[in-house]
Amino acid sequence: MSSIQATRMLTPGPTPIPDRVRLAMAAPLLHHRKDAFKTILAENQVMLKSLFCTESPVLPLACSGTGGMTAASFNLFEPGEKVLVATAGHFGNRWVDIVTQRGLDPVVLRKEPGTSFDPEEIRAMLDDDPAIRGVFMQISETSTGVLHPVQEVAAVTRERNVLLVADGISAVSISPVRMDEWGIDCLITGSQKGLMLPPGLAFVALSPRAWKRAAEVRPQCYYFDLTAERASCEKNQTHYTSPISLLVGLHEALTMLQEMGMDNVFKKQWALTQMARTGIAAMGMELFVKEGRYTWGLTSVRMPDDLPAGPVVAKAFKECGVILTAGQGNLKDKVLRLAHMGWIDWGDLAAGLHALAWSLPERPSGAYIEEALDAYHKALGE
Repeated sequence: MSSIQATRMLTPGPTPIPDRVRLAMAAPLLHHRKDAFKTILAENQVMLKSLFCTESPVLPLACSGTGGMTAASFNLFEPGEKVLVATAGHFGNRWVDIVTQRGLDPVVLRKEPGTSFDPEEIRAMLDDDPAIRGVFMQISETSTGVLHPVQEVAAVTRERNVLLVADGISAVSISPVRMDEWGIDCLITGSQKGLMLPPGLAFVALSPRAWKRAAEVRPQCYYFDLTAERASCEKNQTHYTSPISLLVGLHEALTMLQEMGMDNVFKKQWALTQMARTGIAAMGMELFVKEGRYTWGLTSVRMPDDLPAGPVVAKAFKECGVILTAGQGNLKDKVLRLAHMGWIDWGDLAAGLHALAWSLPERPSGAYIEEALDAYHKALGE
C-alpha cells in the first residue's frame, strides 16, 4: 500500500483545500435535478455575481479553465473574424491556439515573458484595423506572474464594437477584478486556484453586449453552448449533468470568502505577495518580475544560468515536503514559481521560502524569513 507524504502545496493550481470545503464535498450525494440542489445553485449564483462584481449570470461549466476559454471563442465569434490576441507567456499563447482552432483570424501582439502591455499600443492596433472584433488577454499570466492592464484595455475596447475577453483564472478571488465597472465583456476563471476547490469547474460571465453578440453567433459546439447554459442557469440548473460535489464545495468556499470579506482576502493576498518578494530578494535570488505589475498570487524567481529550476523543485519536495513549480514552455528551467494563492497563510509561505533556500546549492545566510515577515506585517498595516 502506498503512503501519501504530508506536504505543503505552494503551486499556482491546484491549491490547498480547506477542511470545510473537503467535508462539504464528502456529504451524501444530492440529485442534481431536485430542489435541495437547486437551492445550492441559486445561492451560488448570488455569491458568484458578487465575486465577479457583475449583474450578469456567472455560468459554471464542468471543465477546466481552458474549457471556459474555448467556450468564449465558440460563442462570441464566427469563423474568419479577426481578433487581437495579446500574449506574453504560456497561457497567452494558449489563446492563440484556441482562437486559431476555432477558425478565427488572430492578430498577435507578443511581448517578452515577464513584461506587461501598453494599452495605448492596443488602442493604436484597433485604430489601424477596424476589422478586429475582439481582444483576448490574460489578467494574470500564470506562467510568469505578471498582471496585465485589463482595466485600461477595457476602457479602450468599450469605446468601440470590440469585445474584451479576459482570462482571470489566476486573478479572480486573488486580486480585485470588477467586471461591470471595468467594462470586461467576458470574464473567465477556474476552480482550482483562488476559489480553494479541486480542478474541474470553469466559470464564464458575459456582459450585456457580449450576450447580444452570442445571440447572433451560430451555435457550433454542442457542449459549450452558453445560451443554453444561461437558460438552465435561470432555472437553477446546469444544462448537462452537474458536477454535484464540486458545486456543493463551491457553495462552502464562496461562503468562506464572504465570511472573510473580499477586501480582507485581497489584503491578505497583497501581504503574502510582499512577503514572498521580500524573502526571495533577501536570500539573493532575482525576481522575474522586478517592478510594476506583478501577480498577487504567485512570485516567480529567475534562475541563474547554471542552476535549472527542476533540481531545486525536486529537492524542495524530497527534503522539505514543499511542492514548488518550475516555469512553463521555454521558461521551464529558467523560472521557479512560488505560489501563495487561496487557502495559504504566512506559515505556509515561510515554509516555502525555507524550502527554496534549503534547496539551493549555496544556502543563503541572513534573516530572509524575518525580513519577509516584516514585509508581511507592514503590508497588513500592523
